[in-house]
Amino acid sequence: MFVTASKFLGFLLKQIYYWTENYIMAITLFTLLTKIILFPVSLWTHRNSLAMVHLMPELNRLKIKFYGDKDAIAEETQLLYRREGYHPLLGTVPMFIQLGLLIGVIGAVRELLAGQESALSCYPSLAGGIMLFMPVVAGLSALTLGLAQNRLNPLQREQSKAGQWMTNGLSIGISLALGAFVPVGVGFYWIASNLLTIVQQLILNAVMKPEKYVDYRELEKSRQELAEMDSLSTHVSKEDKQREKADYKRFFSIANKHLVFYSEKSGYYRNYRAVIAELLTRSNLVIHYVTSDPKDIIFEIAKTQPRIKPYYIGETRLITLMMKMDADIVVMTMPDLETYHIRRSYIRKDIEYIYLFHAMVSTHMIYRKGAFDHYDTVFCVGPHHIREIRETERLYGLPEKRLVEAGYTLLDDLLVQYGDRKQIGGKPRILIAPSHHEGNIMDSCLQGIVEQLLSENWIIIIRPHPQYVRRNPRRVEEIKRLYDGQKNLIFETDFSTNESQYTSDILITDWSGISMEYAFVTHNPCIFIDTPMKILNPEYTRYECVPALLDIRDKIGVSFHPEDVAGIAEAVKRMLSGTLLPAEEIASITAQYVYHLGESGRVGARYIIDSLKAKKEQRKG
Repeated sequence: MFVTASKFLGFLLKQIYYWTENYIMAITLFTLLTKIILFPVSLWTHRNSLAMVHLMPELNRLKIKFYGDKDAIAEETQLLYRREGYHPLLGTVPMFIQLGLLIGVIGAVRELLAGQESALSCYPSLAGGIMLFMPVVAGLSALTLGLAQNRLNPLQREQSKAGQWMTNGLSIGISLALGAFVPVGVGFYWIASNLLTIVQQLILNAVMKPEKYVDYRELEKSRQELAEMDSLSTHVSKEDKQREKADYKRFFSIANKHLVFYSEKSGYYRNYRAVIAELLTRSNLVIHYVTSDPKDIIFEIAKTQPRIKPYYIGETRLITLMMKMDADIVVMTMPDLETYHIRRSYIRKDIEYIYLFHAMVSTHMIYRKGAFDHYDTVFCVGPHHIREIRETERLYGLPEKRLVEAGYTLLDDLLVQYGDRKQIGGKPRILIAPSHHEGNIMDSCLQGIVEQLLSENWIIIIRPHPQYVRRNPRRVEEIKRLYDGQKNLIFETDFSTNESQYTSDILITDWSGISMEYAFVTHNPCIFIDTPMKILNPEYTRYECVPALLDIRDKIGVSFHPEDVAGIAEAVKRMLSGTLLPAEEIASITAQYVYHLGESGRVGARYIIDSLKAKKEQRKG
C-alpha cells in the first residue's frame, strides 16, 4: 500500500515540478494540494472535536455526580458516548493519514531528486554544518503550530496546560527528529504542512464555528463546579506517599501470609470487627489488614494488638498489590472483583476470595451485574442472599459458590450498642436520612416533609448521605440556611457516629439500605418516599426473587409518593402511638432476613479457621 502511495505521490510531485521548475515551489504546492484533497477528512475530524467539547459540561457533571468512583465515571462516560454517537478514536485519523503521507512523501522526494545534486536530498544529521538548522526550523514550525492550536483548535483549547504541552512536546520532538534524519526536501514538506495546518484550522473554524456547537458559558460553569469539588477532596500528602511505599515493600517482604483483609476506607472496619475479634480469640492467626485510608482506625487498634499488621496502600498501587497477592484467603467488602481495576491474583490461582456484605440489601438490583461472580465464597446476611445468588448462577450458567449462612456483623454490634441507649426520653425524634442517588428526598420533597413535621412538637434531624454532602456542597449550604434558627431542627453532617440513627423514633428515607438496619435494631417503623430507585442492574427483572428492599418495604414501613407527602405527619402520630406497625410486629420478621443474630462474628471466624486448616491439610496431602 505504501509503495503504491509513494508512486502516486511521486508522480504528482513530478508533475507539479515540471510545471513550476522549482523544487521548493513544487513541494509547497504539493503540500497545499494534499491539504485541499484531505479537507473533507479534516472537516470530519473537526466535527468530532466539536462533539467532544459539546459533551464536556455533561462529562464534568458526571465526574461530580460520581466523584471518586472511577469505575462509575468510566461506565457512565461510555454510555454517554454511545448515546451521543461520539467516537474518541476518530481524533487519531489525521495522525495516521499524516504518517501514511509522510512515508509516501519520503519515497516521492527521493524519486524526484534521484540522480540530482541538490541540498534537498541531503540528510542534515549526516551533512552537518548549516544543514543542522533544518531540525531547528522544523521544531520551531511545530512550536508555532502548537501555540496556534492552543488558541484555535476547539478540543486542544480545552485541554489543561499540562495536556497542551504534552501534545505540543510530542509534535516538537517528532519534528526535530524528522528535520534531522530525513532528506531536507521531506523536512521542508513537514514545515510547510505544519504552517498550512494553522491556515486550515482558521478555515475549519469559519466553516463550522465552535460557538454554534458549544455552550461555552455552560462549559465554564461546569468546570468551576468540578474545581469546587476537587478543592473539597483531600490529596495524598508527601508523608503518606512515603508511608505507602514503605508499607507496600513491607507487605511483600512477609512470606506465608495466610489471611488478608482489605478495606476501602476506615468505616468498613466496623463490618470486619466481630470476625477479627473472634479470630484473635480463637486462633493464633496473624491478620494482614490492607486499607486505602491513611487515617483508618485499624492503625490505632494495631498498636495494642500485635497480631494485626496494618498497611496503607492507595487505590493506584492497590491494583498492583492485588495482582501480586500471595495469601490463602482474602476477605473484602468491595463488589465487582475482576470486573474493573481490582483483579484476582495472577501469582496464585488458589486464593480463596471471600465477600463480606457491608449492607443487608439484595445482590441483583442495587449491585451491578456480575458484582459477585468472581468471589469463591460469600458470607450471606440472610436467606434472601442465598436465593438470589443461586438464581444468578442458574440464570447465567455460573459455577456454584460456597455460600455461608453468616449473618450480619454490623447488626450484631448495633444491637449491643442500642441496648445501652434505648431509653433516651424527651420529645419524639424523627430522622430524615435519604440515599445519595438522583431524585432523592433532598432534591425532591424535603421542604414539604419538614414543613409538616415542624408543625408538631417533635425533634427533626436531617442527616444527608455523606456522598450527597461531598457532591452537593452548595445545595447542602442552601438547605442549612433555609432552616437556620429552627430550634427543633438539627442538620447533621458529622458522620463519625451513628447515634442519631438509633436514638430516633421514626426513620424517613427513600431507598437507603439503612432502613433494614434501623428497623431490625430499634424495632421502630420507617416512612418511605418512593423516589426513583437505585438500579445498577436493569436485568433484576429477570429474577423470580423480589429484591429485599421491595419485599420488606410494607412490612417495616409505609410509603408516600414524593409529590404527595401530605399524610406524613398523621402517619408519624399513628406510629408513635403504636397503632401503626408496632414494635413486636417488626421484631417478629427479623429472623426471616438475618442468620445467626448475635453470632455472626463467631460463624465467620469459624469458617475462616476451618478453611485455612483444610488448605494446610491439602498441601500436606
